[in-house]
Amino acid sequence: MSTPEKSFPVSWEQFHRDARALAWRLAGQRSEWKAIVCITRGGLVPAAIIARELGTRMIETVCIASYHEYDTQGELQVLKDIAPALREDDGDGILIVDDLTDTGKTAALVRAMLPKAHFATVYAKPKGRPLVDTFITEVSQDTWIFFPWDLGLSFQAPIAKGSAG
Repeated sequence: MSTPEKSFPVSWEQFHRDARALAWRLAGQRSEWKAIVCITRGGLVPAAIIARELGTRMIETVCIASYHEYDTQGELQVLKDIAPALREDDGDGILIVDDLTDTGKTAALVRAMLPKAHFATVYAKPKGRPLVDTFITEVSQDTWIFFPWDLGLSFQAPIAKGSAG
């Protein structure tokens, strides 16, 4: 994996706080959402938190593969589409949730499926930002976000022993 210009590691606690903050903002948008459509896999965790906070029981997934080698975005592949019943009315009253909008390619694809839905992400980068209705934190395009589900705990040698980071 090539090293990004900047890295932004996010702990479970920070992600939970940010997802709850997103739910707080969304609570003021509408009294009730018909359903949440989360973009897998990254949207699963924030969708669960938001569904709990907003009392939404209907959760659907749209499964799209875009990062094929973890660090490189390739051709988009829809692995599982959205249920036809939720696509009625062009998604009016539906909340789309993802962890991040990066280049905006995935967001544009899902927006085309549900053009009237409200799109929310926890984090947004400048290229994908115009496709998102609500988000919590914007990070620069050259920043790689390390989500807590991508990280593990490991021993770090003390700085005095030669460890630089």
